[in-house]
Amino acid sequence: MSDPRSDLAFPDDPAGAFCRDNHVALAGRAEGPLAGLTFGVKDIFDIEGVRTGFGNPTWLETHAPATATASAVQRLLDAGARMVGKTLTDEMAYSLTGENAHYGTPVNPRDPDRIPGGSSNGSASAVANDLVDFALGTDCGGSVRLPASYCGILGIRPSLGRVAVDGVVPFSASFDVIGWFAKSAGLLARVGDVLFDKPQPARPPSRLLIGDDAFGFVAPAVRDALQPAIALVSEHVAGSAQIRVCDGRLEDWFGVFRVIQASEIWANHGAWIEQHNPAFGPGVGDRMDWASKVTSAEAGPAHERHAEIRSRLDGLLGESDVLCIPASPRIAPPRDAPLDDIEVRFRHQAMCLLCISGLGGLPQISLPLAELDGMPLGLSLIARHGNDEMLLELAKAIME
Repeated sequence: MSDPRSDLAFPDDPAGAFCRDNHVALAGRAEGPLAGLTFGVKDIFDIEGVRTGFGNPTWLETHAPATATASAVQRLLDAGARMVGKTLTDEMAYSLTGENAHYGTPVNPRDPDRIPGGSSNGSASAVANDLVDFALGTDCGGSVRLPASYCGILGIRPSLGRVAVDGVVPFSASFDVIGWFAKSAGLLARVGDVLFDKPQPARPPSRLLIGDDAFGFVAPAVRDALQPAIALVSEHVAGSAQIRVCDGRLEDWFGVFRVIQASEIWANHGAWIEQHNPAFGPGVGDRMDWASKVTSAEAGPAHERHAEIRSRLDGLLGESDVLCIPASPRIAPPRDAPLDDIEVRFRHQAMCLLCISGLGGLPQISLPLAELDGMPLGLSLIARHGNDEMLLELAKAIME
């Protein structure tokens, strides 16, 4: 196993993407399919002999060094890639902004006055600013897909269970996956070849499903900006159809997601919070307080509804179908936006779209195919569970 006490220096970091308090860099094997490439790792992954920070200084202080390296990180090292350092995350990974009250906000290179998105903000910023070739993040509620859209790079949330999550701080097991960022679709796929436990052959996509209710949920300017991107994707898929994703309101689907996520977060971390009373930044503390009040009487029906939603999505998507929806309802918001906007209105709108693949356990890729007001805007593609390779191959055909 690679030595976590590596003396590789702290990287050049003009974007403020990397962790300083628990820096670690690791050399990969001399040979392998990713030899010569560099990557960053969200500070939610364990590295043997190093403390995991989880975006909060009290967490860093109160947890012992990890006794093992997360298998996803080790696979990349064994494949020849070099780990440059740990990247910043939003506190407890429970935000979508990329603004950490304790450690700062990594730079969005498309506009430094705008946020990079979170919670995998450091990883997205490191890739977007060309500090690494690719980077690992995690995605529960959108923490890879949203910053990929905001920063104009590619990001994938794989199918639930496709990539081993051992050595990753638990958050919400019903939705937690390891995702990753890159600037090229080819590299995104190469990383997947290393991380997937059981690689599958990529079937050709047979039909493009356009989620009318998802596109109807965003502002007309966003919808119009994405139309050329939809046309481009349709050139690579034989047929298309307009469909309705939700069997009710997207807001209600997010309500189901929110209750389950909160109940699982509190089950994982409530005891630690009550013991140490950590100082949380804006928004995160409010969500943790709300999570502490979710009851089993609320969580039970949410799990039942979750099963119905998952069944609907399984029936909606055929074996080779690709569902197309906006990756985000907007371009990256400005830094230091009013709390009511960034943590309430913006977050709620984004989660109504982002919860779809989470509830289905489905793979989703955000592709940087559009712009609005000079800023990137992602179009996302979703497939049936296990069809990750189909999405990655389609992304290569579209992007390259």
